Amino acid sequence: MALRKLKIILEMIKFEHSIFALPFAFMGAVLGSIVVEGTWPTWMEIFWVTVAMVGARSAAMSLNRLIDRFIDAKNPRTVTRAIPAGLISVIEVLVFIVVSFLVLFIAAFQLNDLAVKLLPLAVFVLVLYSYTKRFTWLCHFVLGIAIGFGPLGGWVATTGQVDITGLLLFASVMFWTAGFDIIYACQDADFDRKEGLYSMPSRFGVANALLVARICHVLTFIGLVSLYAMADLSFWFLIGVLISGAILIYEHSLVKPTDLSKVDVAFFNMNGILSVVMFVFTMIDLVIT
Repeated sequence: MALRKLKIILEMIKFEHSIFALPFAFMGAVLGSIVVEGTWPTWMEIFWVTVAMVGARSAAMSLNRLIDRFIDAKNPRTVTRAIPAGLISVIEVLVFIVVSFLVLFIAAFQLNDLAVKLLPLAVFVLVLYSYTKRFTWLCHFVLGIAIGFGPLGGWVATTGQVDITGLLLFASVMFWTAGFDIIYACQDADFDRKEGLYSMPSRFGVANALLVARICHVLTFIGLVSLYAMADLSFWFLIGVLISGAILIYEHSLVKPTDLSKVDVAFFNMNGILSVVMFVFTMIDLVIT
């Protein structure tokens, strides 16, 4: 019974989509260690970064599903999710959230003092995001900050500090996340408007929202190119940035104001590929040069 419930929760939070955030967290950990410390991170540091990321994402996604359960029950697109469908109870999800946050806390305490000091801020943003759609169309950028804490957390985990290079990586991921979340929210523009919920598409229309998403992804590309220069990386990293830029262009070609049928492909497939591409070419760069 317990395993079946766990499987339902993991499906509810799309656990497999950790691929979005983990490669950038690893990228932050490795880049930070090489650029700041001049050495590779230890395997234990990578292990605890992984544990922290899994705990943080699991807690945040579960909390989002819990807080939004009444909204999800009204939305035809989300009515079959586990909580509104009655597949899992509120208490069971709460237990999972507490355990996930506990895992995050344990991981942070295994890293360094700064990681522990930043925990309250990280938890605050993770909790805040789920409420933002109720009062601001900037909710996409709050999610961007939450996801951006992944690579910044990786950077802090191996360096024990926050510097301009780490913040540049954070900003790049923040704009990347905000952009693809705006695209995803286009599916619910009419529903959000009807329910009085806030999002870029519901406030400004799908066409304008997609324009903002494109601007966000241009800023992501600029941020990654700037990171290439600031961290004194080689052309291998730049190749990864160029491939990622091409992926973003293709992602936007899939979604049009009059045709949102390929939003899932743009959201899930393309973004998962992009994060892996950036991590792989970062590793190639650091190993070869």
